Order: sequence, then C-alpha cells, then structure tokens
Amino acid sequence: MARGVLPGPGSRLGLRDLCSEALAGVLQRPGRSALTVLGTVLGIGAFVAVLGLTATAAGRIGERFDLTKATTVHLADRPRTDGVRPGTNPPPSFPEDADARLARIDGVTAAGVWWPLPADPVLSARPTGGQQAGTGLTVFAATPGAVAAMAPVLVGGVTMDAFAQRTAQPVVMLSQAAARRLGVSRLDVRPAVFLDGLPYTVIGIYSDVRRLPATLLGAIVPASTALERYGNPGADPDRAAQGLVATRPGAAPVVAAQVATALRPDSPGSFAVTPPTDPHGLRDRVTSDLTGLFLALAALCLLVGAVGIANTTLVAVLERTEEIGLRRALGARTRHVAAQFLTESTVLGTLGGLVGTGLGVLTVLAVAAARDWTAVMHPAATLPAPLIGSATGLLAGLYPALRAARTDPLKALRGSG
Repeated sequence: MARGVLPGPGSRLGLRDLCSEALAGVLQRPGRSALTVLGTVLGIGAFVAVLGLTATAAGRIGERFDLTKATTVHLADRPRTDGVRPGTNPPPSFPEDADARLARIDGVTAAGVWWPLPADPVLSARPTGGQQAGTGLTVFAATPGAVAAMAPVLVGGVTMDAFAQRTAQPVVMLSQAAARRLGVSRLDVRPAVFLDGLPYTVIGIYSDVRRLPATLLGAIVPASTALERYGNPGADPDRAAQGLVATRPGAAPVVAAQVATALRPDSPGSFAVTPPTDPHGLRDRVTSDLTGLFLALAALCLLVGAVGIANTTLVAVLERTEEIGLRRALGARTRHVAAQFLTESTVLGTLGGLVGTGLGVLTVLAVAAARDWTAVMHPAATLPAPLIGSATGLLAGLYPALRAARTDPLKALRGSG
C-alpha cells in the first residue's frame, strides 16, 4: 500500500461491479478493442478451421484409399540366376498363363504382368531423326490383364487385347502426355510411332490410370512383343517383371496370401507379395502430419493475438494512470486494479474466441460445400475454442495488470495535477 493513502474500511469489488467496469473499459475505445480482438479471432478461427478441414480431408483420404489402394496387390519377381549364361537375363518366374491363373482366384477382378523395357529404348515420331520429342518417356511391357488392372481412362482407341498378346503384335498404347510429345492426335488414320526405329501402330490413348501412375508419362506395348524384341526383363529390381492384381473391396488380404502359390505351386518363394497397407494407419499418419503443420500456424496466429492484447492493455494502463491513481486514492486495493485489467483482457480474448470459432466453422462448411465433401467437426476441438481465447486474453493481460496494480497513487495524482 502506498504511503499517505488510507483505504476505506472493508473496501471490496464485487463481481458485478468488476464485470461492469471491465465492459465499460472495453467499450470506451471500440475501434482499438476491435483491432485487438482481430488477432485472437484469426488465431482461434485458424485453430478451428484447421482441425475441421484436417478431419474432413482425412475422411476424404480414407475414402479414396479404400477405393484404390485397399484393392491392389503387388508382386515382385525374384528370378533365379543360377544356370543362366553370363551376359544374359534370366527368364521371368511368371508363367505364360499368369493372367489366367491369377483371374481364377476368388476376389480378383483383373491381374497381369508388367515391366519397364530394358536399355531405355528410344520412342520417336519418325524412324530416323527427330527423336528428342520422345525424351523422358518410359516404355512398359504389359499383358492384357495388367492393362485391365491399371484401369486406363481412354481418350480414344482401344486397350490391349488377348490377340495382340498371343500374336506379339507391334502395337502400342500412348499416354496423353506421350501422344502430345509425339504429335499423335487422331487414331482413325492408324498412326504409327517408332520404337528404336521399328514401327508400332497406336491403338489407344489414355489420359489417366487408376493403378500404376508411372505409365502416365510413357507408353505400353504387349509383353509378348517386348519379350520377342528385347528379351527377358532381367533380375534388376528396377527392371524385373512385376505383378499387378486388382481385387474386390475387402478381398485383397486373402488374395495376397494365395497369388504366389497360384502362379508357381512348385516355387511360391519366387515372388515377393505386397498386400495393401492398413488404411487406418495411413490415414492416421496423414492426419497427424497435416494437423501438426497447420496447428503450428494456428499457434502463431494465437501468439500474434496475445501480443496484440498485451500491447493494447499496456497502452490502456499508461493512458489511464490518473484513473488508476484516483481509484487507489478512493480506497481501491491493488488486487482490485489488477482484477479489473485482467478482466478487460479476458473479455477481449473471449470475444475473439467466440467470433473466431464461428468463422472457423463457417470456413469448414464453405470449403466442404464447394468441394462436395462431407464436413467433419469434432465437438472436442470446437467447443473449447472460446475458452482458449479466454485463456489467451488472461495470460496476455498478466503483465499490464500487475503494472497497473503497482502504480503509485501519489505520483499518478501529481501527474494529473
């Protein structure tokens, strides 16, 4: 207590009076209060929007994962190199009727064998010269079952069929990117492209694939044609033959346990089978990464809001020094002054939390409606948001409130005189 100031007996500040004084202090400068609240609004709004959008996106990711990844089984060939002459590639472990063997497994919708062609063949629009247009394009060999498992979206033409595979036809399917580079836009004139100088008739152009996206920047030729002209794919993991199996939803784990035996009952260890990853684990990891990143941004916004509240409250303390001195001279205790300014900063934080929560929810709903998604909002993340704003305002007002409480009333009154 400052010397020379005698507080009135039993001086106290009721809760109703405290709230009234704090509200009057906030409304006294509405423009400044609105700008102060803006930082907390942005922080809380970002916090709510981030959690809502992350939960909504996670649901969307899980849905897409279930539709594609959970219905795909991959096989990697492990060809035996013993008994193979030096300088030659071992034959693939996949039997010639691999497509038919895999298709007989219950739950399989399409399956086949594929591999990238060895020696990086040159794909061009002319037999000689002008080969730069095909630079960077990869050529894949695939059986009709593998092409069906990729589920290409055709722009024109047809996909590979059993006849092209059985007779080793010199035909090719081009991705849309490859077709643009090679200048192929029409199929009614039976255009041809050249692979290492040999002509291949373009039978189809595809714009997208559901599986094996590496083929979106390349071309596909029949596996039998590739074996005839380029030989065995080899034992290099990057060039070895691969198996691609598309299954019905829920059948992938059972199919994965059977494919190796169905292909080679005598040597199932010739293949490394990769079943689909647990969708819940992947979704949780993606959600965790997204939430961690965006919550850091929301925390930064909250920090900016807290600094704004602290700065405004401190300026208010400096501007109201005479008022503080007069209150102290009339009997207000230090805790009364501190409580008043703490309440003002808490009110500002609470207002920011309420407005920010509303804006965050509206943002999630607007984004979900624009993308035709189902909005997901967890009450555990939304309901406490206004309380976070209150806590931010309370913490931001601690130093200004303590400074106001320590104001010497005699010096304050002298300054006003």
